[in-house]
Amino acid sequence: MNAPTKTPSANTSSEAILLRENAGKIAILTLNRPAVRNCLSEALLTALSESFTAIAKDRDIHAVVLAANGPAFCAGHDLRELTARRSDSDGGRGYFQHIMTTCSAMMQSIIALPQPVIAAVSGIASAAGVQLVATCDLAIASSQAAFATPGVNIGLFCSTPMVALSRNVTRKQAMHMLLTGEPMSAEDAERAGLVNRVTEHGRERAEALALAEQIASKSSQVVKIGKKAFYQQAEMPLAEAYRYAAQVMTENMMVRDANEGICAFLEKRPPSWEDK
Repeated sequence: MNAPTKTPSANTSSEAILLRENAGKIAILTLNRPAVRNCLSEALLTALSESFTAIAKDRDIHAVVLAANGPAFCAGHDLRELTARRSDSDGGRGYFQHIMTTCSAMMQSIIALPQPVIAAVSGIASAAGVQLVATCDLAIASSQAAFATPGVNIGLFCSTPMVALSRNVTRKQAMHMLLTGEPMSAEDAERAGLVNRVTEHGRERAEALALAEQIASKSSQVVKIGKKAFYQQAEMPLAEAYRYAAQVMTENMMVRDANEGICAFLEKRPPSWEDK
C-alpha cells in the first residue's frame, strides 16, 4: 500500500474540519470535528460537497475512503447550529430547509460519484451519521462501532436518514431503529447489511484502505459504468431493469478495457487497463 501523501487543498491544515490525503489512487477524507463528535455543520457539509466535486474530476483517484477523527464517526446534524436559527424571522424554517436540502444533495453526490466510497467507521454513527454510512457504497466498521437513529427521542424523527437506511436494511429493521432510537451493534449492522465487514477496533481504516486498493486495481472506467448502473437499475421494475442492464452491458462490451480484460483472461495474463 502506498504511503498517504497530502494534496494541496484548503482542507489540509491541522484546523480544517475535513482533511484530505491521497494514498496512491485512493483519496482519504477524514471528518475532523472530534470535539463535537464530527457533527455535520453547514461548513462541513459544504466541505464534503466540494471535495466530492473535486474528486469526481480527478482521474488519478479510483476510490475514496471516508473516515473520522475522534471517538465518534458522526453524530448527525449540528443541533446547536440549527437551534440558533430559531430566532430568525421565520423561526428558522428557511435555514432548516436549506440545511436539509444541502445535506441531501451531498449524500446524492456520493451516489453520483464515479469512484466507489468506503466508510471506515469507528465509534458511534447516529442520525445523519447513519445516513452517511448507509449512503457510502461500502462500509467497514470497528467492533466498537454502533449505529442509531435516535431523533425520535428528541422530537425530531430521522426522516432524511430514513431514506438511505431503508435502502440498506429491511423495512422492519429500519423501522425498529427509527421508532425506538436504540443503537445497533457493529455485528448486528453487518448481519443487517448496513456494513460489509466488522474488524477489530483500530483496524477499520486499514481494512477500508485495503478494500479500496483492491477496487482501484480494476478498470476505473468499468467501475464507473457499473456503479452508475447499479443505482439506476435498483429503482426500476424488473423488466425495465433487465432492458437497461442489457444496454449497459452492450455499451460496456464496446469499450477498450472490456476487450483488453477479456483477451487477458483468455490469454492468461494480467490486464493492462487504459481507464478511459
